Amino acid sequence: MQVHRIDHVGIVVRNASERLRFYSDFLGLKSVHTEELPERGIRIYMIEVGESKIELLEPMNEQSEINKFLESKGEGIHHIAFNVTGIDEAVEMAKKNGFQPLSDAPRPGAGGTRVLFLHPKSVGGVLVELVEGHH
Repeated sequence: MQVHRIDHVGIVVRNASERLRFYSDFLGLKSVHTEELPERGIRIYMIEVGESKIELLEPMNEQSEINKFLESKGEGIHHIAFNVTGIDEAVEMAKKNGFQPLSDAPRPGAGGTRVLFLHPKSVGGVLVELVEGHH
């Protein structure tokens, strides 16, 4: 596996329309991609910042996988994602190095990417996402 750059920083929000005002009106950035992931109950908004992005994660329903985060921590930074190649090696590589993958294999992500999350307790308190492909 090879890491190329920070892909994005994921931020959980209750209402993306409200938060987009800050990024677009104040910072002058543009939302370049919006996508719904109904199987995860998430609507995402990708905001381009140079070669990296900010990903706003908004719950679509009560079953959204980010609702627990919102209830316990409120809005805020959820994860940091690294753009990689060779993601298929990442599960075994992580296990061999004592880092806990949250799934047995990479799964589909936004924009046709493939993603793998590593448990925050195994990587110093930060939820890490590995992303292969481009949004």
